Amino acid sequence: MSSVGAVRAVSGRGLEGDRYFQHAGSFSERPGGGREVTLIEWEALEAARRDHGVDLGPGATRRNIVTVGVALNDLGGREFTVGEVLLRGIRLCEPCAHMARLAGAEGAVRALVHRGGLRANVVRGGTIRSGDPIGVSARSEAEADQTFPDGAPGESRNSLIR
Repeated sequence: MSSVGAVRAVSGRGLEGDRYFQHAGSFSERPGGGREVTLIEWEALEAARRDHGVDLGPGATRRNIVTVGVALNDLGGREFTVGEVLLRGIRLCEPCAHMARLAGAEGAVRALVHRGGLRANVVRGGTIRSGDPIGVSARSEAEADQTFPDGAPGESRNSLIR
Protein backbone atom coordinates (compact mmCIF):
# COMPACT_ATOMS: atom_id res chain seq x y z
CA MET A 1 0.00 0.00 0.00
CA SER A 2 1.26 3.44 -0.85
CA SER A 3 -0.14 6.93 -0.43
CA VAL A 4 -1.03 8.83 -3.59
CA GLY A 5 -2.29 12.36 -4.16
CA ALA A 6 -5.02 11.39 -6.63
CA VAL A 7 -6.67 8.28 -8.00
CA ARG A 8 -9.27 7.61 -10.70
CA ALA A 9 -12.48 5.90 -9.54
CA VAL A 10 -14.34 3.84 -12.13
CA SER A 11 -18.01 2.89 -11.74
CA GLY A 12 -18.42 -0.84 -11.28
CA ARG A 13 -14.66 -1.43 -10.89
CA GLY A 14 -13.22 0.69 -8.09
CA LEU A 15 -9.92 2.56 -7.92
CA GLU A 16 -7.42 2.25 -10.76
CA GLY A 17 -4.30 0.46 -9.58
CA ASP A 18 -6.00 -1.15 -6.58
CA ARG A 19 -5.73 -4.93 -6.18
CA TYR A 20 -9.53 -5.33 -6.29
CA PHE A 21 -9.77 -3.22 -9.45
CA GLN A 22 -7.47 -5.81 -11.01
CA HIS A 23 -9.40 -8.72 -9.39
CA ALA A 24 -6.19 -9.70 -7.57
CA GLY A 25 -7.30 -9.01 -3.98
CA SER A 26 -7.30 -11.75 -1.37
CA PHE A 27 -11.11 -11.91 -1.41
CA SER A 28 -11.78 -11.06 -5.08
CA GLU A 29 -13.32 -14.45 -5.80
CA ARG A 30 -15.69 -14.37 -2.83
CA PRO A 31 -19.27 -13.21 -3.36
CA GLY A 32 -20.40 -9.89 -2.00
CA GLY A 33 -20.15 -6.27 -3.01
CA GLY A 34 -18.42 -3.29 -1.55
CA ARG A 35 -14.88 -4.11 -2.55
CA GLU A 36 -14.58 -1.21 -4.98
CA VAL A 37 -13.55 1.37 -2.35
CA THR A 38 -12.83 1.02 1.36
CA LEU A 39 -12.65 3.91 3.81
CA ILE A 40 -11.56 4.27 7.43
CA GLU A 41 -11.71 7.16 9.88
CA TRP A 42 -8.47 8.75 11.05
CA GLU A 43 -10.20 8.99 14.41
CA ALA A 44 -10.54 5.17 14.52
CA LEU A 45 -6.80 4.78 14.02
CA GLU A 46 -6.16 7.27 16.83
CA ALA A 47 -8.64 5.42 19.09
CA ALA A 48 -6.91 2.08 18.39
CA ARG A 49 -3.64 3.61 19.53
CA ARG A 50 -5.12 5.45 22.53
CA ASP A 51 -7.54 2.76 23.80
CA HIS A 52 -5.71 -0.45 22.86
CA GLY A 53 -2.06 0.48 22.32
CA VAL A 54 -2.30 -0.68 18.69
CA ASP A 55 -0.36 1.62 16.38
CA LEU A 56 -1.70 1.37 12.83
CA GLY A 57 -0.49 3.73 10.15
CA PRO A 58 -2.99 4.80 7.46
CA GLY A 59 -1.94 2.04 5.05
CA ALA A 60 -1.75 -0.75 7.63
CA THR A 61 -5.51 -1.40 7.57
CA ARG A 62 -5.38 -1.76 3.78
CA ARG A 63 -8.27 0.69 3.36
CA ASN A 64 -8.20 2.94 0.30
CA ILE A 65 -9.22 6.24 1.83
CA VAL A 66 -8.60 7.71 5.27
CA THR A 67 -11.20 10.29 6.29
CA VAL A 68 -11.30 13.00 8.94
CA GLY A 69 -14.49 14.22 10.61
CA VAL A 70 -16.91 11.79 8.92
CA ALA A 71 -18.97 9.16 10.78
CA LEU A 72 -18.53 6.34 8.26
CA ASN A 73 -20.75 3.86 10.12
CA ASP A 74 -23.67 6.20 9.38
CA LEU A 75 -23.10 5.99 5.62
CA GLY A 76 -24.13 2.37 5.09
CA GLY A 77 -26.85 2.30 2.44
CA ARG A 78 -26.35 5.98 1.64
CA GLU A 79 -24.82 7.84 -1.27
CA PHE A 80 -22.05 10.33 -0.58
CA THR A 81 -19.41 12.18 -2.54
CA VAL A 82 -15.66 12.28 -2.21
CA GLY A 83 -14.79 15.26 -4.36
CA GLU A 84 -16.45 14.66 -7.73
CA VAL A 85 -16.95 10.92 -7.18
CA LEU A 86 -20.29 9.52 -6.01
CA LEU A 87 -20.08 6.46 -3.78
CA ARG A 88 -22.69 4.26 -2.10
CA GLY A 89 -21.91 2.77 1.31
CA ILE A 90 -22.51 -0.99 1.10
CA ARG A 91 -21.51 -2.44 4.47
CA LEU A 92 -19.15 -2.00 7.37
CA CYS A 93 -15.59 -3.12 6.77
CA GLU A 94 -15.02 -5.07 9.96
CA PRO A 95 -11.40 -5.98 10.72
CA CYS A 96 -10.19 -9.50 10.09
CA ALA A 97 -7.26 -11.68 11.07
CA HIS A 98 -5.87 -11.40 7.52
CA MET A 99 -5.60 -7.59 7.84
CA ALA A 100 -4.04 -7.86 11.30
CA ARG A 101 -1.52 -10.43 10.07
CA LEU A 102 -0.49 -8.27 7.11
CA ALA A 103 -0.29 -5.18 9.36
CA GLY A 104 1.82 -7.10 11.87
CA ALA A 105 -0.32 -5.58 14.62
CA GLU A 106 -1.36 -7.84 17.45
CA GLY A 107 -4.71 -6.71 18.83
CA ALA A 108 -5.73 -4.87 15.64
CA VAL A 109 -8.95 -6.85 15.22
CA ARG A 110 -10.11 -6.11 18.77
CA ALA A 111 -9.06 -2.45 18.45
CA LEU A 112 -11.09 -1.89 15.27
CA VAL A 113 -14.28 -3.87 15.92
CA HIS A 114 -17.21 -1.74 14.69
CA ARG A 115 -14.81 1.01 13.60
CA GLY A 116 -12.86 -0.75 10.87
CA GLY A 117 -14.37 1.41 8.14
CA LEU A 118 -16.87 1.22 5.32
CA ARG A 119 -17.05 -0.69 2.05
CA ALA A 120 -18.46 1.31 -0.85
CA ASN A 121 -19.16 1.05 -4.56
CA VAL A 122 -18.52 3.71 -7.16
CA VAL A 123 -21.81 5.06 -8.53
CA ARG A 124 -20.31 7.90 -10.61
CA GLY A 125 -16.61 7.86 -11.36
CA GLY A 126 -14.04 10.60 -11.55
CA THR A 127 -10.88 11.57 -9.74
CA ILE A 128 -10.47 11.51 -5.97
CA ARG A 129 -7.78 13.81 -4.63
CA SER A 130 -6.23 13.91 -1.18
CA GLY A 131 -8.10 16.54 0.83
CA ASP A 132 -11.30 16.34 -1.25
CA PRO A 133 -14.42 17.24 0.72
CA ILE A 134 -16.89 14.51 1.61
CA GLY A 135 -20.59 15.29 1.30
CA VAL A 136 -23.67 13.29 2.12
CA SER A 137 -26.58 13.11 -0.31
CA ALA A 138 -30.05 14.18 0.84
CA ARG A 139 -31.72 11.80 3.25
CA SER A 140 -34.49 9.44 2.32
CA GLU A 141 -37.44 9.18 4.68
CA ALA A 142 -36.08 5.93 6.07
CA GLU A 143 -32.88 7.74 7.08
CA ALA A 144 -34.62 10.73 8.65
CA ASP A 145 -33.79 9.63 12.20
CA GLN A 146 -30.04 9.39 11.55
CA THR A 147 -27.94 11.90 13.46
CA PHE A 148 -25.39 12.53 10.72
CA PRO A 149 -26.42 15.85 9.12
CA ASP A 150 -26.77 16.20 5.36
CA GLY A 151 -23.73 17.81 3.80
CA ALA A 152 -21.71 17.50 7.02
CA PRO A 153 -18.15 18.50 6.31
CA GLY A 154 -15.36 16.01 6.15
CA GLU A 155 -12.26 15.46 4.12
CA SER A 156 -10.20 12.63 2.79
CA ARG A 157 -6.74 12.58 4.27
CA ASN A 158 -5.08 10.12 1.88
CA SER A 159 -5.96 7.79 -0.93
CA LEU A 160 -4.13 4.54 -0.30
CA ILE A 161 -3.79 2.05 -3.13
CA ARG A 162 -1.50 -0.57 -4.63
